[in-house]
Amino acid sequence: MAMGKLFVLFTVTPLVELYLLIRIGAWIGALPTVLLVVVTGFVGAYLAKLQGFQVWMRIQYEVNAGRFPATSLLDGLLLFAAGLVLITPGIITDVLGFLLIIPATRAPIRDWLARKLRRMMDSGTVEIRGFMQ
Repeated sequence: MAMGKLFVLFTVTPLVELYLLIRIGAWIGALPTVLLVVVTGFVGAYLAKLQGFQVWMRIQYEVNAGRFPATSLLDGLLLFAAGLVLITPGIITDVLGFLLIIPATRAPIRDWLARKLRRMMDSGTVEIRGFMQ
């Protein structure tokens, strides 16, 4: 099962991205397509940095208040993932990256991930320890 997911991630996704970039290039031209990819990369990196700083401040505040910053840590993880997909040229990855950067769209993804992690911990599939023990 994992091999199928890796195959899709590293083979099918780049092929679909390439196809979309070629189609967009045929529609608006090669230079505007390249500029679109570059601009979304820079804008995405800037927004990821901005959001990342806010999340970092929230983590520090929560830790200083003696609370475990679970939500903020998941936000940080998703922002890291957003940065990774935004530096990858492509339309699908850019859309995913921006969905992860915008707090309103990141929240439901974060909540889904938290539920998934909770189910994995409850079933014993994954174990998390080491923070404030």
